[in-house]
Amino acid sequence: MVSIYPFRALRPATEESAAIASVPYDVVSRDEAATCISENKLSFLRVIRSDAELPDHDPYDDAVYARARAVFDEMQADGLLRQDSAESYSVYQVEDEGQVFTGLVACIGVSEYQNMVVKRHELTRYDKEEDRTRHIDAVGANTGQVFLLYRDSQGVHDLITSLATGEPVAETRTKSGAVHRIYPITDPEMIRRITDIFSDVPSLYIADGHHRAKSAVNVYERRSEAGNGTTEASRFMGILFAHDSVLIHGYSRLVRDLAGMTEDAFLQALGKIFSIRELHDVDTQASSIPPVVDTADQHILHLYIGGRFYELSREIDPAADAIARLDVSILQEKVLSPLLGITDPRGDERLAFMGGALQIADLIAGVDSGEYALAILMQPIPVDSICGIADNDMIMPPKSTWFEPKLLSGLVIHKIDE
Repeated sequence: MVSIYPFRALRPATEESAAIASVPYDVVSRDEAATCISENKLSFLRVIRSDAELPDHDPYDDAVYARARAVFDEMQADGLLRQDSAESYSVYQVEDEGQVFTGLVACIGVSEYQNMVVKRHELTRYDKEEDRTRHIDAVGANTGQVFLLYRDSQGVHDLITSLATGEPVAETRTKSGAVHRIYPITDPEMIRRITDIFSDVPSLYIADGHHRAKSAVNVYERRSEAGNGTTEASRFMGILFAHDSVLIHGYSRLVRDLAGMTEDAFLQALGKIFSIRELHDVDTQASSIPPVVDTADQHILHLYIGGRFYELSREIDPAADAIARLDVSILQEKVLSPLLGITDPRGDERLAFMGGALQIADLIAGVDSGEYALAILMQPIPVDSICGIADNDMIMPPKSTWFEPKLLSGLVIHKIDE
């Protein structure tokens, strides 16, 4: 069962919250972060992408992490970040294009991760893991949250939503128009009630933030070995959403070349693997293409190449396990590896990924510009399938899912040096 904990949240000053909130560290490059910071000196990117302010240093230099801590301390000293006097939970609510997503900000025990109560479906990369481990340790805080799902059998989502009332303590609007709001939960009886409810929840599932979770665990384990593991360091910050209250998109692939084949030869090779039908009148302002064939027992891929769209379909092997049944698995096994020579989807520079929530027009632009030879649009994986895969300790291929809402950093922070 799940143990969650309230904590003394560090929050931006309400009047500055719109300026301080930033995109997560891993969705912008160093140069992009530097541009954002030059336009907004209050951006929390100064803490989570401190390398952007030290362009002459290696991004993993000790000075980069020291810079993050210095800026973090400065923001607190200047009153831009203020710590609550009492422990609380928080409601994190996102309103985006008429949809409202509501999650609970809480701490989760490192032991829950170690004991597989917090389940994951992706592998972590050591370099990214080590970077955030050093960052958390240097700053002394979880500066970003782990996006977690829970199966809601007790009406928890409705309860949390009902607590998003009054004036938020933090609010910001992103460039895309999404509004992010934070509402603290300070009533001791409500805090106890929420804690008790989650004690009956069997598992949490990481939707996004596998590296942040593992890095927080690393920090606690290393500090414990050194004899300075605090109570707060034994917990990491997450935002918990009911599993059926979020959106999942596919994760599109872009391939730079056809490994020496012509477009016709490539399509002929695909024709030996899939049934192919050309599509017309595709809505390029949408983020996905509705399948023509029934998806119940079919792998479905959508291909853009040579200015045309195609639907590729193939019957799912009824004997296949949960991973082999995924469209991304059949893409890797039948197309990327044997036809295009892309055997390492995590590291091959010929392969790029684009979040499935973006417009198809963005994929078209990448191909039509000549930067890429083709684009492949993936169908979303049902959330129950994702949870089932995690329940069975199975690992999905990289970039299999794109979850929404996309969360911001700097609106709630958990300090671990206490």
